[in-house]
Amino acid sequence: MTDLFQAAKLEEDAPRPLADRLRPTRLDEIAGQDHLLGADGALTRLIRAGALGSLVFWGPPGTGKTTVARLLAHETNLVFVQISAIFSGVADLKKVFEAARARRAAGQGTLLFVDEIHRFNRAQQDSFLPVMEDGTVTLIGATTENPSFELNAALLSRARVMTFKALDEAALEKLLARAEQAEGRPLPLDADARAALIAMSDGDGRAALTLAEEIWRAAKPGETFDRAGLVEVTQRRAPIYDKAQEGHYNLISALHKSVRGSDPDAALYYLARMLVAGEDPLFLARRIVRMAVEDIGLADPQALVVANAAKDAYDFLGSPEGELALAQALIYVATAPKSNAAYVAFQRARRLAVDKGSLMPPKIILNAPTKMMREEGYGEGYEYDHDAPEAFSGQNYWPDSLKAQKLYRPVERGFEREIAKRLDYWERLRKERRDS
Repeated sequence: MTDLFQAAKLEEDAPRPLADRLRPTRLDEIAGQDHLLGADGALTRLIRAGALGSLVFWGPPGTGKTTVARLLAHETNLVFVQISAIFSGVADLKKVFEAARARRAAGQGTLLFVDEIHRFNRAQQDSFLPVMEDGTVTLIGATTENPSFELNAALLSRARVMTFKALDEAALEKLLARAEQAEGRPLPLDADARAALIAMSDGDGRAALTLAEEIWRAAKPGETFDRAGLVEVTQRRAPIYDKAQEGHYNLISALHKSVRGSDPDAALYYLARMLVAGEDPLFLARRIVRMAVEDIGLADPQALVVANAAKDAYDFLGSPEGELALAQALIYVATAPKSNAAYVAFQRARRLAVDKGSLMPPKIILNAPTKMMREEGYGEGYEYDHDAPEAFSGQNYWPDSLKAQKLYRPVERGFEREIAKRLDYWERLRKERRDS
């Protein structure tokens, strides 16, 4: 049936959304990803070298991940196959792999694009490894989630992560200009409403084109919408900016830095600005949680509890009552003692993990559930800390080939002052027991 429709060219005459009609046909038409597709972009270099390899595209919706994958297949003469992890299971993957093997036997490669790849479970992700290793497929997985947390280490070790950025104002303006050229008419918006539409899109090119299409459909001949008219047509609240047209990211940056700088009044001002502008309160709640872990940390462990409680309170109460819970949490984090020691320690740990690779932990702290493992010395000599004086054995927990590192360095503020005392005490005990 599909072939009959295609033969009759009925599909070409079917109505298509503006975003689909404006889908780029060349890589140089992709907006907002110059760090990947510019003259010296990461993907441009791979294409130039003729060695694409498997990739993971990480970025927010509407930034061109699917389109870039499709165009890369064309650039590298690979057959493009697209599946979604939401709708595919193991049986579907087997069929895709078998078809790719058949193509390979005939001398044709396959670029397999997997949308929402993070939705696959560990076993499903592992099924990609053999076909990636033997070259049956060149895998491109797309995800809006952090690959470090959502994808298997084995899969990540075989693929390079490419980060797609939310489209900035210039990139969205470029998209709207292309839409106007394709439609042969300007958007019926005044300058203020046009800026508001770009802000509403929140870095999502598909959303910008969808909004533009709504506006063209709603406009009467000769009609031009102002900001209020835009809001009425799209049924979305337009962010309220002053004449400098600061964007969403400028305001959230100002909010975060006001908290980091312990200025609760400025923080409340920016919170109110964003709420009045129609910002999603749960987006702000998530940012307050981030402030609690990134800028306060263990200087006041209660900050995270308060921030999460505010998020839950908003979920329970909704607007406008729940917004007071966010304001209360914001005042708490702005006036809390500050420390980024935990954040810095985690970054050091990540760098160390990348630099040193997959080092084996010392056998002394590994479990030995089988006879063979016990014979290999797993768990031999382990000291149960609760049985040691001060409930502290002082034994080594680092890989044998990596000396103990100092990653976490608490500051002399808030509760971390007490943590520092505790760590110093344990270090003295460790030295005493090592020397005895």
